[in-house]
Amino acid sequence: MIAHRTIGSLVVAAALLPLFVACGFQLRGHRPMPEVFKATYVESPDDQSDFVQDLRKLLLTSGSRLTPTRAEASAVVEILADKVTARVLSVSARNLPREYELTHTVRFEVRAGEAELLAAQEISGTRTYSFDETKLLAKENEEAILRRALAGDLASIVMRRLSSL
Repeated sequence: MIAHRTIGSLVVAAALLPLFVACGFQLRGHRPMPEVFKATYVESPDDQSDFVQDLRKLLLTSGSRLTPTRAEASAVVEILADKVTARVLSVSARNLPREYELTHTVRFEVRAGEAELLAAQEISGTRTYSFDETKLLAKENEEAILRRALAGDLASIVMRRLSSL
């Protein structure tokens, strides 16, 4: 009985495989960057931010070479703003914060020489987390993890936009 189910599952999977291939389905992975990004310079007010570090890593894994100066680059990704803000969403009866919202906003543009490849645009991501003053260390760690995750998500969005040029 079990063997029949396994064989049946394999037959169904084999029958569906051509449909996935025909519709253009492909596993998510690193897409090769356009030729203009072979030598890329990332200009940012804060080179050590989580977002800039993640963007640089993604550019390197996609085959781009990061240049130390703008003059050597065939494309420049300019980070105009990279800001994380936190705001209180709810408070307890004792007027203590219970829930926070983190918002990471990035504004960037892309140029190749004098040509503008991507006009200045802004992207942002938001996460919420609960807060308990009795677990302060754990909550501070949770906030740091959320900040890094937001930066990684935004860097991935920028990379998708760059690879579509």
